[in-house]
Amino acid sequence: MTDASKRALSLTEKLKAHLELLDPITWVGVLQGIVCGAIASGQMKLTITHLGEFALLALLFGPLGTGFSQSVNDYYDRDLDRINEPSRPIPSGRVSEKEAMWNWILVGVIALMVSGFFAHYLGGVRGGVLFLLTVFGLMMGYIYSAPPFKLKNNVLLSAPAVGISYSLITWIAGNLLYADLRVEVVWMAVINALIAIGLIFLNDFKAIEGDRAQGLKSLPVMIGVRGTYLVAFTLIDLAFGTFVYLMHAWEFSLMFYFSLVSFLIILITQLMLYLDPEDGASALENAVQKTGLRNVVGKSDVKTHKSYLRYLVVNNGLYVLNVIFASILIAQKPL
Repeated sequence: MTDASKRALSLTEKLKAHLELLDPITWVGVLQGIVCGAIASGQMKLTITHLGEFALLALLFGPLGTGFSQSVNDYYDRDLDRINEPSRPIPSGRVSEKEAMWNWILVGVIALMVSGFFAHYLGGVRGGVLFLLTVFGLMMGYIYSAPPFKLKNNVLLSAPAVGISYSLITWIAGNLLYADLRVEVVWMAVINALIAIGLIFLNDFKAIEGDRAQGLKSLPVMIGVRGTYLVAFTLIDLAFGTFVYLMHAWEFSLMFYFSLVSFLIILITQLMLYLDPEDGASALENAVQKTGLRNVVGKSDVKTHKSYLRYLVVNNGLYVLNVIFASILIAQKPL
């Protein structure tokens, strides 16, 4: 227990603790899919009405949807956090277990209300599908952390659960907000999810020693660093290779060449990491330091995880540029 548990918290401190349960830094991750899906719909306009609709959708999948899953995770991980992260709201005593439970219940109910509004506002198939996407996302957010399923402990299901919830449904939701679903957006949503799943597997490098000590079977523990790279890079390259092909098939000539060059750069970086998992991305370190990206990509004392974080500079930077440009071109493509 900390000092916070020994004294009454002010209203501001209590609200900050509840906000911390929702983990605001994670809200940003869903924006890429929503933005690109909305652009690719070809119907989004820079009007007050459309921007307001977009803001409400971002609220639904960011603070409410993602916040719900993070709050549920804190609630069901409270015993582990008492050991590993005692400063978190529940183990520190700033939020009681009952208050924490009401946090995710209330956020989940508000999310359902907002999605219900969209179902009525949009009407028809678009409104119905958007509501079902929200229900699916909330359900996945719950069973990811809560027993008896607790997908986060299943090496084969945890990454796909996050990739689908954060990356696939957000693209589709962004599209449905303004227009009927486009087949191009479905392709982009699947590509985005596969890349996210691959990156999530690599993120397990940060806890490989702790997982091994606690007997947790993460992918790096089970098949090693290089084996994990092979699995993750296969998913990422399959997805990005499909993206390059689609740029050609959809006759986006300049975009095809840009995506091809981007893919080759990513492949070279992957090869560097595979050959030298600990220091393979060291050449990127100067770029990270000089461009001020060191606070963006995060810090790590685990060398393999640090190399992965530097790889993200290349992979995510190029990927985001590619999908934004592709979304703009898709918007101009005849249905």
